[in-house]
Amino acid sequence: PQPQATSGKQGPFDLMYYLKGALAGGICCSLTHGALTPVDVVKTRMQLEPEVYNRGFIGGFQQVIEAEGAGALLTGLGPTVSGYFIQGWFKFGGVEFFKINLASMMGEQGAWDNRTFIYLGASACAEFIADVFLCPLEATRIRLVSEPDFAPSMMSAFSRLLAEEGFVKGFYSGFGPILFKQIPYTMAKFAVQGKAAEALAGTFGINQETATGSTKMALALGSGTIAGVAAAIISHPADTLLSKVNKAGAGGDGPIMTRLMNIAAETGMVKLCTQGLGARCIMIGSLTAGQFAIFDTVMSTLGAKKFHFHNPADGH
Repeated sequence: PQPQATSGKQGPFDLMYYLKGALAGGICCSLTHGALTPVDVVKTRMQLEPEVYNRGFIGGFQQVIEAEGAGALLTGLGPTVSGYFIQGWFKFGGVEFFKINLASMMGEQGAWDNRTFIYLGASACAEFIADVFLCPLEATRIRLVSEPDFAPSMMSAFSRLLAEEGFVKGFYSGFGPILFKQIPYTMAKFAVQGKAAEALAGTFGINQETATGSTKMALALGSGTIAGVAAAIISHPADTLLSKVNKAGAGGDGPIMTRLMNIAAETGMVKLCTQGLGARCIMIGSLTAGQFAIFDTVMSTLGAKKFHFHNPADGH
């Protein structure tokens, strides 16, 4: 049987609901990551060549434009949009699937009492699946950003990486760091967003199950910004490692963990945690706010009512 919501007002949660959630996730992730491609290009350059890009975030924009022209700020747009559509499909769709099924298994009171653990478990499972699909596209994007003359297009870069380095080394060298970065990031993003939305709704007397229009949008933007900044800080060291490990020759030629440890030792822990962090907080804060707002908007447009945890003490 289909899992029903833990509140009588919600559901049914069937295959069509999960497909709508996956589509909304794909749209919100590809749009937001695509729009922030210039920010990501500058952030990646600052992480890869701090000795060159040392004039701050705005200075970094000017340096890229002076050296390569404004078009360079859109490097990697193709793999970014397609990669994050696939990742968003599995991430948001997967979170809805695991969250609703875990809540259904626990019953209304159990789901309410354990909602933070459900957010954490559902987002970790969904992110792992999403990263299997994202990793090859992310490796291609980083190679294009770090070596703009590597290939003229996404598909040619994909083919060259496969031919020169093989499937595993070319596309999955960064799989460990991607999991290391994305799983804590996604767990923080969904758990903090859930808590922040609850806190904001409680403060302003908003019922999340019945909120519509600008109220719903303000709630999504506010909770999304808080969640994004928290998630950015937690995942930043792994993000820096990931940018560096995909650079040709970084960390030597040994196994991936040895290369990562070499890069961490060369960079130093403080730099690993802080290099490009301000830019990343701005980027991820706005990105996450945009994602939750677009996700809610697309779900409403498709006629799907999002699942919310319900406190049985509040009645139905």
